[in-house]
Amino acid sequence: MNKIVLAQINTIAGDIKSNTQKIIECISRAKNDGVNLIIFPEYALVGFPYGDICERHKSIIKIQNEALEKIALETENITVVIGYLKKDKNLISAVSILQNGKIKKEASNFFELNGEKFGIIVSEDNLENNYLSFVDNVSTVIHCVCSPSRTGKEYKRNEQMSSFAKKYGINYIYVNKAGYGDNLSFDGASRVYDKKGAISARAGVFEEDFLVVENYRGKINSLPIGMEKEIKTDNFACDYSSDLERTYKSIVFSIREYFSKNGFSKAVLGLSGGLDSSVASVLLADALGSQNVWGISMPSKITSKESKNDAKELAKNLGINFFEIPLPDAIDSMKSMLDFAFEKVATDRYEQSTTIENVQARIRATILWSVSNEHKGMLPIATSDKSEAYIGYATVNGDMSGGFAPIIDVTKTKLFALADYMNKNRIPKNVIPQSVLEKPPGAELKINPKTGKTVCAEEDNMPYEFLDEIIWFVENYGYGFDDLLNHSFYYERKHCIPKEQKEEWISKFYWKSRCAVYKWHIIPPSVITDIHSINSVEYHHPILSKIY
Repeated sequence: MNKIVLAQINTIAGDIKSNTQKIIECISRAKNDGVNLIIFPEYALVGFPYGDICERHKSIIKIQNEALEKIALETENITVVIGYLKKDKNLISAVSILQNGKIKKEASNFFELNGEKFGIIVSEDNLENNYLSFVDNVSTVIHCVCSPSRTGKEYKRNEQMSSFAKKYGINYIYVNKAGYGDNLSFDGASRVYDKKGAISARAGVFEEDFLVVENYRGKINSLPIGMEKEIKTDNFACDYSSDLERTYKSIVFSIREYFSKNGFSKAVLGLSGGLDSSVASVLLADALGSQNVWGISMPSKITSKESKNDAKELAKNLGINFFEIPLPDAIDSMKSMLDFAFEKVATDRYEQSTTIENVQARIRATILWSVSNEHKGMLPIATSDKSEAYIGYATVNGDMSGGFAPIIDVTKTKLFALADYMNKNRIPKNVIPQSVLEKPPGAELKINPKTGKTVCAEEDNMPYEFLDEIIWFVENYGYGFDDLLNHSFYYERKHCIPKEQKEEWISKFYWKSRCAVYKWHIIPPSVITDIHSINSVEYHHPILSKIY
């Protein structure tokens, strides 16, 4: 019987030297533990995602292959299964088997060890077709992947692999990477299924792990609460309870990874006293340590006393660095210059446009970048969320500006749920003031002349529950204008919305999102957590297009 290790490692794209060192250290540890088979994830040597660095820097493949030969020298009395990048006509994902100092590069899709026959699958695609290409009598399948974490993905992943193991009566070993790379968060959660399709071992989630398995059994680490549940996409009621712990851990893990791998250690963000900056602050403090987070309140003449107090209270509760920089003088000075400029160009849009609103957001961004320049290893944070990004309710070079955007793939209604989750589950509890959760979201950039109060975001757009339901059905079902118009919205039923209002909101969504596509292409680096995303790393919507 073989003693096996699932080496769930965290690698850096292109850093063959450090990746190789980590792999050799794992092999050495496995040999000391009497292990005779160790399995690494897909792309273990070159790292993932690797973008086009292997095309631009062609020496990387050569260096990787030399590293593979170096690792092979460490394989006396142990077999190593390792993912690498193969140069054929194109670059393709492949797996190499290292035994007794030699490299067996895809001579076949299987190997034997101590009388057991193993089949190998690489990547997430075509699981069944790959298996059916094996010779008969394979007793164990090894599956090497780089599988990023998404809403609802664990349920589908588990269902597929469990039924596969049960159907063919095989042991099934799944090895995933842990770590973060260019907008993608990899949860790890490597595991073993027995011949009945039951999980018999599972590595940790959002962390490196060295999981020892004997007789196809080992420690079964727990998943974030609800991560294994099926996400019902045919209904929408703002119920995110099954995905909040996974979302929280994924973002915190990704922030920590992004900062450490890029040589940053501190973050600075604007604290408005609103939901987005409050949630982002908690996530940053938990990832980097509260002493490494700076929150700056930058009130204007129309910023409410309540918002200033909420920002100050949040900072105190979190223990982050905090100070206030009032903006009235800077805004007045900029407005004076613009008044002069627009007299010269004779525009008649100035008083009705969003120019001064955008100026405020851009002054704030300038302050954050300036503060970051004066602190070594500090990065400004963009605090836009997914709902607002979808319809362009964010200012380019303003609140969209930053070196990282931690919540850009989280909708507003989910952010409310996430804030409530963090208040109840992290220590200390209730760091986000209740008043933040109760106030209507808004940037406090202009006054409604009819009410004399600052305009909230839903006045400019539509209720977030309705907007997020549009996003939900567009992303999960590909609904178009007519589909949405005929769809019975949860918000519509709850509030008895007339058809005319519903059609107006749907039309506004398409008009605003069409105008916002160019903004999607300049979203800062972020972390994708949802099933689908508007991040240009995976969503290639043309800027010059018109759907509706």
